This record gives sequence, C-alpha cells and structure tokens, in this order.
Amino acid sequence: MQVKLVPDAVQVRALERTLRTVNQCANRVSAGSFEAYGLKGSVKDLRSMAYGDLKARGLGAQAAQHVIKRVADAYTTLRASIRAGNLGPEGCKRRRKAESKEIVFRADAAHTYDDRCVSWNYDAQTVSIWTMDGRLKNVRFACSATALKRLTQYRRGESDLMVRNGKWFLIATCEVPEAERYEPNDWIGVDRGINNLATTSDGDNHCGRRLDRYRRRQARKRAEIQAKRTRSAAQLLKRRARRESRHATHTNHKISKTVVAVAYKARRAGVPFIEVDPAYTSQRCPRCGHTARNNRPTRDHFCCRRCGLAGPADVVAGVNVRDRARSAWVFVNMPPPAPT
Repeated sequence: MQVKLVPDAVQVRALERTLRTVNQCANRVSAGSFEAYGLKGSVKDLRSMAYGDLKARGLGAQAAQHVIKRVADAYTTLRASIRAGNLGPEGCKRRRKAESKEIVFRADAAHTYDDRCVSWNYDAQTVSIWTMDGRLKNVRFACSATALKRLTQYRRGESDLMVRNGKWFLIATCEVPEAERYEPNDWIGVDRGINNLATTSDGDNHCGRRLDRYRRRQARKRAEIQAKRTRSAAQLLKRRARRESRHATHTNHKISKTVVAVAYKARRAGVPFIEVDPAYTSQRCPRCGHTARNNRPTRDHFCCRRCGLAGPADVVAGVNVRDRARSAWVFVNMPPPAPT
C-alpha cells in the first residue's frame, strides 16, 4: 500500500540526505562485490566485506544490513534474468554489457525499512523513521479512511521509502487474507485482446480504442517536444511518459475491477477464478462445437460454417471461455475415487 508522507522542510532535508547516502553506499558495496565476486556475491560475502565500512560511514546496523541485502538481491535478480535468457543469448551485446560492469543504483532509489527503523502511529497518522540525521519523529502521512483501516489491520514486515516528483511515500507491505470463497452459480468468461481489451460472455465490451487514441496523441506530442532538443524538453518528456504510464495503468485497472479478471482481485472478493486454455476459443462454435479458421471470416465477426451461429467474435470467445471454466470447475471439485 502506498502511503504519502507529509514532511516539513527540515524533515525533507533529512530524508533527501538519507536516500542519497544509502544509495551511494549501495553503489560502493556493488562495486566492491563486482570486483571481488563478479556477479556471484552472496549476502554473507558482502556482509563480511562491507558491514564495517557502512557502519563507519554513519549507517545504523539495520540500515547497513538492508543496503547489503539490496545489493545481493540485485545481483541475484540479474543472474536469474541471464539464466532465463531475458538479456539474450551468450555473447550478444546486451548480455555482455550487463555482465561486464557492476550494478548502479540511482541516487533516489527506494530504500527498505523494517519495524526497527520505522514505527507507525495510526491514531495520530504519523511515523517515526530512521535517517542519517537521527530519528525523525511525528512525520505525518496521509491516506483515506479505508486505506488507514486496512493499514492498521494488515500491515506486516518491511516498508520502502521512495520519492517521486518531489513527493515522499512509504510503500507498506500488507498481508490481506483471502475472503471466504463461495460456490458459484455460474461463470463469466472473459476474452482478452488488443483492440477489445476485455469482452465478457454476457456481452460487455471494454474497448481499447480510446486508450489507443490517447497513445497516438501522446506520441505526436512527444515528437513535437523531441524536435526542440532542449533540456527542459527532455524533462517534460519524462513527466509526460510517467503520466501516460499512469493513465494506461488506471484504464486497465478499472477494466480488471469491472470484470474481476485478475486472480488476486478475485481472491480478495471471494470469487473463484479459473484460467483456462484460450486456444481456438474465437474459432470454435459454442453451439455445435465445430472449430475452423474460416468460422471467423473477419477479426470482429464469427459465423459457424456448420450450424450458422453468428455474432461478435470476441463475445463468442468469451462464451467458450465460460464453458471451459464450467467443465474445469466440475473436474476440480470431483470427489476423489473410492478406495479399492
């Protein structure tokens, strides 16, 4: 859960110095780790190598441990990406570049806090947080009443301090239990696509054309700004890119809330969720079962060559998804065979 901090001017300076210092230390540990161990430095290796130096630079014990763990986790993630082939095959330029230098942390990268470094006062809506200038007390935070209730009930473990566009946030980890799952009377099939972001088996259609138009308009604006080639234009481009990303995320989030199409949302609402194989759902007739490519003569239209059933292709796909969910649910809930 993202909680907005409302620090005063003195508190802001302390938070800025803290983030800047811990990320400088993270870069120092990363450089030492790469020189000594390449991409293979573990938490134990880095602790023995860097803990004393971090303490000498003014970091508290917990802050030093978190810096070391951040660096080790970053190299673990990089190794996993290389093994998975996300950076290309061995010898490609992108992979060689990633393997040839240490990981670098931004000056304003988020820093992790545990409950020893930050404590919450939910009644007063304040936090007490460790900084390089000592512990800051009574740092106010703002959130809705619903968010505060969830924070009070479910916050567990670590929080991340981050700054974005001059605004400060704590990203708190909340462990929300799943709602009690109820038995469904029926299912809603959801077909996801590009032009139509989500189409349900009961005919609701969430079209992506508005989002596409928004992106094309933003692309034209970016081209106009890039043509100016000034420093202020580059800063404006970064702000517009973040705004476009937030807009797309918000649009997709609204759609997923409407159709309950994301598994974690379904679990929180107590709604059973089944992901089925989508193969041929837009080419199969839900009435007679005939499956053929020419059942879908155009992208938007479906017409069965055997029985003549016709309709919007995405709705037909949603109906097929729903039917597969019905079958899968029966199979999942089938009683175990009697012992012989």
